[in-house]
Amino acid sequence: MEKDKRITIITGHYGSGKTEFALNYALARHEQGESMILADMDIVNTYFRSRERSMQLEKLGISVLSSSIIQDNVDLPAVSAAIDGVLRGGMQSCVIDLGGNDVGTRPLGRLHPIIDQEELDVYIVVNTNRPDTATASGICRQIEALERASGYRITGLVNNTNLIWESTADNLKASDSILRCVAERTGIPVRYTAYVPSIIGQAPSGLSGVVIPMSLFMRKDWM
Repeated sequence: MEKDKRITIITGHYGSGKTEFALNYALARHEQGESMILADMDIVNTYFRSRERSMQLEKLGISVLSSSIIQDNVDLPAVSAAIDGVLRGGMQSCVIDLGGNDVGTRPLGRLHPIIDQEELDVYIVVNTNRPDTATASGICRQIEALERASGYRITGLVNNTNLIWESTADNLKASDSILRCVAERTGIPVRYTAYVPSIIGQAPSGLSGVVIPMSLFMRKDWM
């Protein structure tokens, strides 16, 4: 992996797999020796939230910060005040799992005065099998909408194209061409390509960015 900035915001449209990527990305950085915190600020998706795997992640060495209400079935836009201290500075790196629409980006408003822009990357996770991000034009529209709603510029693309257990290497390769087109149009580089366990050992060569094999934390085998 590359040496990324201390604070990384992970966002993406519904169905992009952004929470799954955020968990795997934080774990990959931890395995490289970084002290990692995962901040769950997703107030949109009540089904796939990183906070619901907090005990598992903490056993792996990653601290999880989320709502001050410590109950998995409570979905409030309350964000732990401890996040403020992490973002203001320090030695720990932080991954923020953020909702991927105009509602989901609202928590960022209060963080503008806190985050040092020199320490920040904002990555958008894309699954080209989803209707709104199936084309380069659709992805560009999502980027523009997220930038407008959040007030932050997207600094990196993450290709997380998959069909869960029915994913194929050919599908991932085709999506790589779409992401390259987006990168050419926007000037935003493809920083990572993620792939799911069903194509481990089959991933094509020459994919854009750093390639990350994913573990599926958020899905049971039957999902």
